[in-house]
Amino acid sequence: MAYLENIRTFLRVYELGNMSAAARDLRISSAVASSRISQLEEHLHVRLFQRTTRALSPTEQGKLFYRGATKIIDAVEEAEAEISNVTRAPRGTLFIAAPIGMGQSLIAPAIPQFKNANPLIDIRLRLSDRKVDLTGEGLDAAFFLGQPEDSALKIRKIADCRRVLCASPDYIQRKGSPESHAALASGDHDCLNIRYPGAPEFQWPLQTQDGVKRVAVSGPFESDHGDVLTGWALDGHGIVLKPVFEVADHLKSGRLVTVLQDEPPLPVTMACLFTHRRLQDPKVRLFLDFMVTQIQSVLAEGSDG
Repeated sequence: MAYLENIRTFLRVYELGNMSAAARDLRISSAVASSRISQLEEHLHVRLFQRTTRALSPTEQGKLFYRGATKIIDAVEEAEAEISNVTRAPRGTLFIAAPIGMGQSLIAPAIPQFKNANPLIDIRLRLSDRKVDLTGEGLDAAFFLGQPEDSALKIRKIADCRRVLCASPDYIQRKGSPESHAALASGDHDCLNIRYPGAPEFQWPLQTQDGVKRVAVSGPFESDHGDVLTGWALDGHGIVLKPVFEVADHLKSGRLVTVLQDEPPLPVTMACLFTHRRLQDPKVRLFLDFMVTQIQSVLAEGSDG
């Protein structure tokens, strides 16, 4: 088992490109992670990484070993999955990613309930509004809002989520409420955009009397963190485009109010990405079935309210 743990540690260091990040991910100390890599290098009689004070990069031997090591761990996990199918007691660790708002509102609250029902399964949840690399980051599944770019991955649709444009009463009192999408396109209003490295130019798809209009908007603030945008909107700094479930409490309290109700945004698809191989793992299927049911139930309650 020690050799397998050394290989698993190597994979996470390789994929994350950082010893400390891999150690945090595996919930071990950096010293243990480094020791495991050293043991593996000693066993293989090669150096797997080039180490400097600022960077860590795989050697050619490391790149070669990574391709074989992934097959080893995949084979072990597949064998464990087959045993779980026989014993009907799925076990192991799931690595799950989700956007911050969706993860905080819908996924994280349901994980303890899943764990109580499945005590042999551990969950590692990563929240980020950036686009994740499902295979490169060793994820079992990644929830998302929107349209994925990688058509090679499998998609399980969860729901179409209603979205709203909203702002604080202070902002509306100061700058007025936009009367049409043209007011947004003209730059008369401060629009709060989510932006991350490599993201395309952002447009807001609005449903107008003339059909869907993709309105290019701009504003003084951008962030790669959805909660930051919500905070800015609450503080009166602009108009934000949000799924209703993320701002429902603020709308109910009146801290945010809906604007352009006659030209609402298109709903956004909520779904989950996974590889075909991952879905063969019973613990992945179990988690997705549970989470989809939970999310759909919460969204249904929200729409009724």
